Amino acid sequence: MTVAEKPQAIVVDYALVEAACEEASLEARKAAKAFYDAHGDRDCCGFAWVNVYGVRSNSRLGKMLQSFGFRKDYTGSLQLWNPSKAGTQSISILEAGAEAYARVLKERLGLDKVYAGSRLD
Repeated sequence: MTVAEKPQAIVVDYALVEAACEEASLEARKAAKAFYDAHGDRDCCGFAWVNVYGVRSNSRLGKMLQSFGFRKDYTGSLQLWNPSKAGTQSISILEAGAEAYARVLKERLGLDKVYAGSRLD
């Protein structure tokens, strides 16, 4: 019988979180702009955000994420509204930015429960 190897945990420090959040913000802005350039400012009004589950708000990583704008929401996750900072109400543009932010944060920090969310206004 073989024992499965545990995946190596990423050592998280402030510089890594800062770089990940900055890259994610940049990618979110690029994705929102690309969607706007391709489709214009159309679709329904709404909101978009990123949720990070499984990170306690009082943990070291949780405090670092909060320093970059994340806040604890009613589900217990850490949440960042409008990560693309797009000045629009078009839900499709905001969703494109949130999805890009979530993808980069997931890849760079090795988190497995990072999701983009949205709702209509």
